[in-house]
This record gives sequence, C-alpha cells and structure tokens, in this order.
Amino acid sequence: MIKINKGKRFQQAVDAVEEFLRKAKGKDQASSHNSTEEKNRRNSSEERGKQSAGEEKRKAVLSEGKLKKATGEGKKRVSSVSSDRGSKSPLKRAQDQSPRKRGRPPKDEKDLTIPESSTVKKVMTGTVAGFKWPPSVGEPVKDSDPHFHHFLLSQTEKPAVCYQAITKKLKVCEEETGSTSIQAADSTAVNGSITPTDKKIGFLGLGLMGSGIVSNLLKMGHTVTVWNRTAEKCDLFIQEGARLGRTPAEVVSTCDITFACVSDPKAAKDLVLGPSGVLQGIRPGKCYVDMSTVDADTVTELAQVIVSRGGRFLEAPVSGNQQLSNDGMLVILAAGDRGLYEDCSSCFQAMGKTSFFLGEVGNAAKMMLIVNMVQGSFMATIAEGLTLAQVTGQSQQTLLDILNQGQLASIFLDQKCQNILQGNFKPDFYLKYIQKDLRLAIALGDSVNHPTPMAAAANEVYKRAKALDQSDNDMSAVYRAYIH
Repeated sequence: MIKINKGKRFQQAVDAVEEFLRKAKGKDQASSHNSTEEKNRRNSSEERGKQSAGEEKRKAVLSEGKLKKATGEGKKRVSSVSSDRGSKSPLKRAQDQSPRKRGRPPKDEKDLTIPESSTVKKVMTGTVAGFKWPPSVGEPVKDSDPHFHHFLLSQTEKPAVCYQAITKKLKVCEEETGSTSIQAADSTAVNGSITPTDKKIGFLGLGLMGSGIVSNLLKMGHTVTVWNRTAEKCDLFIQEGARLGRTPAEVVSTCDITFACVSDPKAAKDLVLGPSGVLQGIRPGKCYVDMSTVDADTVTELAQVIVSRGGRFLEAPVSGNQQLSNDGMLVILAAGDRGLYEDCSSCFQAMGKTSFFLGEVGNAAKMMLIVNMVQGSFMATIAEGLTLAQVTGQSQQTLLDILNQGQLASIFLDQKCQNILQGNFKPDFYLKYIQKDLRLAIALGDSVNHPTPMAAAANEVYKRAKALDQSDNDMSAVYRAYIH
C-alpha cells in the first residue's frame, strides 16, 4: 500500500475511504443527541419492566404460600421457562423485539455508523494509544482520521513509514543547505485532489515528455493553450479541451504562465529568440518556465533576455521517461524565480510526484545533467554486461534474474534489459538525447576541471550507436554498439 508507484485509481480509493470516514464521523456527532435520548427512554422502559416483573413475582409467592428466597425462585422460574419447548425467555424475547441484532446495524442506520472492530479497539486502548504519529516532512498533519491511522499501524511493523507514505499531501517544506534552498513537494496528482490554478497555462513542445505533461494538466482541470512545431500533434489535445496557439509569441502573450519542453540547447534558444518566438510575446508580468534539459550557460542566457523584458523566469527540467510522464510521476528540478515556482504548484503536482527548488538559475540544469550522466553510464554498463554474458556462453536471462535479486534491482534495470532481450527498442528516452546529456555533463566537468572518465567512456559507446542509426531508438539500443 505504501509504494509511491501505485496507480492514480488506487490513490483515489484511499482518499475515498478517508473522506467517507470523515463524513461518517460528522453524522455520528449530529445523531449523538438523538441516540442519548433513545438510550434514556430505553433505560426507563427497562426499569419499569423490572418493577412490574418484581410485583408479579411477589404475588406468585404469596398465592402459592411458599416461603422461599426470591433468588432461588427466580432461578427455578428461568429453568422452567427455558425447558418449556416452544416458549422464549424474557431475555430472548427482548432480543428478538430489539431493532438491533448482534454485529449488524439496523437498516436505517447503515450509512450513519461504522462498526469498530475489537482489534482496532485493542490497538487504540493499548500501548499504541500513547504513540505520537510523526508529521510529514516540514509540516504537521492536520484533519487526519485516527481510525485509519490505527488500522495502518495494525498492518505494518513500521507505522511511521506507512503513515508518511499513505497520508502525505502536497505540501512545501524547506531545508537550508548553505545558500541553496531545497524544496520538495509530494504530488497529489495520483489521487486526484489537485485544485488547478486559475491562471491560463501555455505549453510549447509536444514530444515524448511534453505530450504526457499536457495530458495530465488537462486531466487535472487546467486551462491549456498548446503549440508544436509539427502542428498535427496538437490535434489530439485540442480534442481533449486544449486551445491552439499559432505561434510561441501568441501563446505567451495570451497565457499567464508558459511552459516549454524541447530537445536541446539550440531548440531552446530558437524557441525564445527566433521569429515569432517567446521573447516577442513577453511583457511585464508574463511568466516563462523552460523544462528542457540544457546546459547552465544556455538557461542563464534565456533567463536574462526574459527578465530584461519584464518577464519572470524559472527553469524546471524533468527527470523521467515517457511512461512516467504519462503517469504524472516525473521528478521536477526547478531554479530561478521562487514566487513563480510557487505559482506553478498545481501544474507541478499534475505532472510530477516530487519537485525540488534548487536556488538560482543554472543549478537545476547542472543537477539534471549529473542525474542523466549517471543514468546514461549505467545503461551502457548494463549493455556491456549482457553482451559479455552472450559471448562467454552465459544466459542473458539468467544474468537479469540474478541482478533482479540483488542490490541493483530496479524498474529501470528490468525494463531496459527486457528491451534488449526482446529486441524491442521503441523509444521511451531517445538515445540521441541521452548522448547529448552525456556530452553536456562532460563539458560541465571540464568547466570546473573535474574528471568524468566513466561518462566519457559511455559517451563514446553512444556515439558508436548513433553511427549505427540508433539515434531515434530507445537509449537501451546502445546494446547494438557492442555487437557490431
């Protein structure tokens, strides 16, 4: 239940349970007064019944002329009544006449009460009752239901972890690390509880990543205007409710916040500085968010020209692939205008599971290149291991099975190995783009005189794969560079 890669419908079900519990709790409180009055009437009725039964008992004793104790007579009466076939004891009759049956609420109250199991009661009244639930990072949890938390505690040996994973909501928390502020926002896109911003959103670039992002923005209720260099790609999103922008300048001029996600530094510059580009639509107050993976120098240049026209700028490259983009589970690395970052909150929630604010412009670009450098180098190593297994007569499938049982096990490892074993290199992350990121990461290392030998070696392998016409295949097609 606590894994973050659960689907959106699963998270929606969890939220529905919590909402039902909150509503039921409110109804119980509203009906508590009536329940108290009903209980008092019932007690009064039982008291009158006891008095009447006592009177009849005394009359029976006098009429029979027996001087026996009332308690003994009572036992004998119960015994005689119980042994009489076809008759019922007063207790049994009272139970049959009562509208409540054991373990089952009356039909007219099924929606008003939620029976609490004995297990939950024991947990609540035992040593766990003194347990203090730790708040999610940076902010205490409010309006949470204790019944749900105790249920979680009874289901896991690590209540704190379970609690934080299932009840986490979109919230902002900050850590100061030197001069860099890091902010993580855990997305609620997966459970559909996002309140979309009332600002008009623009989006430029509908590639593998951009398409999934726009789809999630629309699903979560945002007003989106789209533009793409190949206009036909906009048709599907127009059908889903998006508006069409004729040029980047038009999109920026008609929207409050415009996002862009293109392939490389050249494309990012052309989009801003080219004919009918973003810069022509920028005026004071307009906001531009570049989600492309580029180098720090490029993003700094773009930020300067946007701000010079009175605009606001934020860089926000994303870590993930096409599937994560479609699922709204990207990781967003942002830097630049802090206020704009906060204004983008609902958008980031719709497109990703987590976002980080990394300070001044350029920091996100650097961090993104480092992340992709590690990923690209790892992919090259996976391909190298599988080809070595093959040429030495070892089973590639067995190698994958062994890796999946060890410390390297991951979704990434399994998916990319399956691509290679099945010979299916449909792009989820273009090989040409991971090679571009490796090249930029190596240049970043050069700029600070830091060695990057692993990345440099991996880059050579990707360059070989590109020479074999693998550029538009998935990055796992780097495998083919080893078998030619």
